[in-house]
Amino acid sequence: MVLILNILWFIFGGGFLAWLLWVLLGGLLFITVIGIPFGYAAFRIAGFAAFPFGKELVDARLIDEKRIVGTSLANFLWIILAGIWLAVSHIIAGISLCLTIIGIPFGFAHFRLAGVCFAPLGKKAVPR
Repeated sequence: MVLILNILWFIFGGGFLAWLLWVLLGGLLFITVIGIPFGYAAFRIAGFAAFPFGKELVDARLIDEKRIVGTSLANFLWIILAGIWLAVSHIIAGISLCLTIIGIPFGFAHFRLAGVCFAPLGKKAVPR
């Protein structure tokens, strides 16, 4: 079921577009030296945005990985510069998909991506 939902999401639910936009954002962030950590986070989120069903993004500390010092400050800057706008776009896409019965699971996937937009650094995708 997860495989079918991921395929339908990638083709019809906005997964390809979400993946593409996160990859483009990551590439844009890699142009600057300061944006490289944000670029790595954007690429991690791009993989999750392409196939979100059956996965969950968790804090890296929950799976015994160390966070880089300053991650909280970097996430705060991310929220101000990009997170709010990305979250709003995912919320709008989620609401529009929830207007149809078939689109409800895809809308909830966009809502999960909207939550990730507020603090992408220090997150890892793990199976549910």
